[in-house]
Amino acid sequence: MLPRTPAALAIAVLALLAGCSGTAGPSFTVPYVGPADVDVDTPALREAKAAAGIEDCPRPAGGTGSGDLPAVTLPCLGGGRSVDLSTLRGPMVVSVWAQSCVPCATEMPVLQAFHEEHGDEVPLLGIDFQDVQVDAALEFVADRGATYPQLADVGGETRDARLAPGRFGLPLLVLVDEDGRYAYRGLEIIDSTGELEELVAEHLGLLL
Repeated sequence: MLPRTPAALAIAVLALLAGCSGTAGPSFTVPYVGPADVDVDTPALREAKAAAGIEDCPRPAGGTGSGDLPAVTLPCLGGGRSVDLSTLRGPMVVSVWAQSCVPCATEMPVLQAFHEEHGDEVPLLGIDFQDVQVDAALEFVADRGATYPQLADVGGETRDARLAPGRFGLPLLVLVDEDGRYAYRGLEIIDSTGELEELVAEHLGLLL
């Protein structure tokens, strides 16, 4: 894991810097921009998504209301089915990121490696947070070779839904168990598949 030191991240949609608070752990705060009218599903975006080999967003796996994931419906980045987060069940790894987040760019290839090795046992789902430049977000994913499914949270709804444990920051890692309950939530910078395997073993009870 990368050193947990204060850092400043540029949030492109506001052209502002988001700094750390100085508390323990990586805490890259993100300004709130509110709802945005951005189309994440156009013929051009679908073509770019297909060219990058990004997988379809997951189908519902359970009824709403019984898990911890919020009843927030997000569109699939670059086209496809929308997903009500509350219908998802694990074991699953959810990674919330933004293209302006430097550590997110660093860890995405690591998450992809985990997906390639263990995606059948523990699916990975990305959530692109508050990116209004959707074409650039897809390019960001493609440049890092990431093919796991991606949702688009243009308006920052996951922040309002308290997906994070306390203050919202990036990168945010959420482990979800088979009942849709939070097994782990943290502002983690993953720099090896072994680290993520250890978190999955500790919090989901799966030895990969």
